[in-house]
Formats: sequence, structure tokens, C-alpha cells
Amino acid sequence: MLVLTDEALLAGGTEFDADVAVVVAVTDVEVAKQLQSRYLQNIPTLVSFDSAPDIETRLGGLKVKPVDQVEKVLGALPGSQRKEALKVLSLVDEAWARKSSDDVRFALLVLIDSYVTPVTLLKNLRATSLASVQCMVKNCRSQILACILDPDCRTALTCLQNCAPTDQVCSYRCIVSYESPKLEAFTLCVLQKHNCLGLSADILMQPDVQPLQAFRGEPITHESAEDLFIGWLGRPNPNAKGAPFEYSWRVVAGQNAAYDQFPCQYQLFYRGKAKGSMWYDPVFKVQTLDERMLWRRRHYRVKRDIVPGTFYFTVLDNGVISKEFWRIVDVKEDLSWGLFYYSGAAAAAGQSYTGAILVTQDGTWPPESEAARISAALDRCGIKVWELYRVNNSGCSDPPLGIPEGSSLHSVIT
Repeated sequence: MLVLTDEALLAGGTEFDADVAVVVAVTDVEVAKQLQSRYLQNIPTLVSFDSAPDIETRLGGLKVKPVDQVEKVLGALPGSQRKEALKVLSLVDEAWARKSSDDVRFALLVLIDSYVTPVTLLKNLRATSLASVQCMVKNCRSQILACILDPDCRTALTCLQNCAPTDQVCSYRCIVSYESPKLEAFTLCVLQKHNCLGLSADILMQPDVQPLQAFRGEPITHESAEDLFIGWLGRPNPNAKGAPFEYSWRVVAGQNAAYDQFPCQYQLFYRGKAKGSMWYDPVFKVQTLDERMLWRRRHYRVKRDIVPGTFYFTVLDNGVISKEFWRIVDVKEDLSWGLFYYSGAAAAAGQSYTGAILVTQDGTWPPESEAARISAALDRCGIKVWELYRVNNSGCSDPPLGIPEGSSLHSVIT
């Protein structure tokens, strides 16, 4: 990708041949005209964002905007190339409007996948067929009927139909807004048990983020790594007259646009009753699409990987199994903050994802003295500080915390 300012282009001396051109924030009409006539005339795919309205939009050589009334009518016909192009443009525009690094990348990949070369990460955009419908009717008739008759489940399906299969931000917001037992039964049957949509996805192993090697001068072990996850849970809370902390960590910021931006995020890590078992319960608030504020909680099984400080997490989230590979990237020696990185896949939903979360004891941003170390830890994940979403940790009263009776906590770290 070649990035040039409009001033640099108009100064001359620049020549390039591109498959796709994206114009951003060129609002001066005269500048826009010069760019189009001198540099963008022969580029087959041209889109613009936050720019002068008369910049032409072309997708795969087809002029999409501006168009006259006759072209609009022809574009509405079934099977029209223009109609398909407008679907792509709508998807790209919606992703750009969310203004996150993940969504900008998604918008660019959609253009490349549609008009340059297939992108493996987006293969599920094309995964629909008559066989999918036949599979659903044959195997999941009762679950479909129950969902259609339930208002929340029906609303969730309508919401999801407006999301592209690979648009995780859109689809997960629909799910957390309208989750219900009937929606879980529907997705468990259609996606997880029978994979009626024929989707697939793998955990992304790049970047290859390395875990923390040592803590307080001692090499990290499986036991100490688990203790770092457990964090503050069960330790005396000086702000609560010595009563123990009811959570491991609070999330300050996260990188994933779909999963890390929810308000009031609490993490609970704890060892189970069975030997070697460990669990992770994230608790968070959701502002639903109909403006309600609701608490949500998930329940992950945690298993050690071979290298200390690396773990595999598994969760059944509204009928779909997600598998994630987590790494402890860094934790301050006094447990004042930590950085965890994860990459995951919901194979039956056809979605792969990555993310990182910055955690502290109380949900406030670490002091400026820690900025260099946090930035270095993020760099090891291929992430910049400006990519993180700040979590809103106000109005977080009465979270549904608590862990099962008989759970155990710290082992080696005091």
C-alpha cells in the first residue's frame, strides 16, 4: 500500500499503477478534480471517504457514483452487476464509518477480495447456497420455528441478516443485544451441530506474540502464569476495609472492536475443583441496540499450552464454540497492570479474530511512568496505543460477580 498526501501528488513527480485507490478527507473540490484527472482516471476501483461529493466511485471498472436516473433503474434489476457493486460499497462504507483500525482494514480487504484477488480471511463472504437452506429445514426445523415465534430471537435474526458473515462488530452487537435461550438453540443447531452455512475459520497465529519469560526475577512457570491471571481475586482490598477483591482484574482498554469495547469489564480467573482445571468468567455491560444497559457473563474453560504463559480458552457463546489462544505479554511486578493478547476463531460462524486487553487493579489507566513499558509490550503484539479502545468504567454498580464454591485461587505468587 502506497500512502500519499494530496499535496505530494499535486507537486508532481509521482507515478503509480494501482488496482485500488482510496481517497480520504480530500474536501477541496478543485483539488479533488485535479487528482481525478491527473492520477485516478484509469484506476479500476476508486472509492472516497469524508471527501468532496463529486469524486467518482468505480468498482471493478464499473462507475457506481455519480449516476443518472436510467443507471439507477438498470442497477436495481435482479442479477445486475451494479446491484452487486452497491452491496460491496454499502459494506465498505459501513465499516469505514465505525472508525476503528480493525474496521478500516476490513473495508480495504473487502475491496481487494471483490475486485483484485480472493482474500482467504474473507472467504465466508461467499459462503451461501440453496444447500444451506435445505440443511436448516432438514435438521433444525423446530429450533427455527421456536426462534421465529420468539420476539427477541426473531429480532436477533433480522439484525444478523443485515450483517456480512465476516463483520464481527455488527454480528456480535446483534447477539449481545438480543441473546436468549431460543437464539442459542437456533445457532447451536444451524451453525455448531450441522454447519449449515458451510463456514470455517482458523485461529490466526500471526503475529507470533511471545509470552512473558520471567516475573520478579524468576522464570515463568505454569503455576505462576495462572496466578498472574488470577491477579487480585481473593486478596485483601484496602478500599473495602480489608474485604477481599471479588475480581481478578478490571479492563482499562482493548484492541478488538467487536469484543473489547464493552463498558464495565471485570475478569474472574479461578482454579476449579477438578485437578488442573481453570476457568475464566468475563463480566461486562452491554448497551443494546434498543438502548438498554444489561450485564452479561461468559464462562471459559482454560487449559495450559506447552509453553508457560500460553493458554487455550474455550467457550460456548450463544450456541457457537469459540477457541482462543491467549498469551500473558507483560505484568507489572506489583500487579498494578497487565497486558494479555489473544487470537481466536469461531469456526462454525466463520470468524477469526485477534485482540489485546490492558488490565489494572481498579480500572484506571496506569501512570505516565509506565507508558514506555506498556508501549513496548503492545509493540510485541503489533499494536499501537492509539488502536486501543478506552473502556467506560463509570456506572458499574452491582456487577454479577462471584465464583463457584470450592474454587481455589493463588498458588505461588503472593
